[in-house]
Amino acid sequence: MRRQFDLPEEDRAFLDAYGCPWETVVDGSPWVLLHGFATQDAGYNHDAVTAAIRIETGYPKAALDMVYFYPALARKDGRAIGATEATQALDGKVFQRWSRHYTAANPWVVGEHNLGTHVLMVEDWLMREFEKCPAA
Repeated sequence: MRRQFDLPEEDRAFLDAYGCPWETVVDGSPWVLLHGFATQDAGYNHDAVTAAIRIETGYPKAALDMVYFYPALARKDGRAIGATEATQALDGKVFQRWSRHYTAANPWVVGEHNLGTHVLMVEDWLMREFEKCPAA
């Protein structure tokens, strides 16, 4: 696995314990790639994908934002997944961008949030997709 830049120790420890093979790559921006990332629900067209998280300039004081998936996720029931139309060329592939953000009601808290908490938030986004739009 490539390690093209260093992460803070707490992020490396989280990723090592999380169980997915992971890499750090620089492709325009620094990225963390989690391979074999479980989609958390049988309702998606893929059980596991590569999840990419851009490490923002100024991280960990600057908030992480969004997630990118390869291959692209779709719901098996055919319902559209909102805010996933944009793509990102990364590492020779085209990733699907999930435009999800921290908000005033759920802000990024410096010293409390990190890559690990962001990955857990991504898991929550995947599960909440089915809570907000139950199958007919």
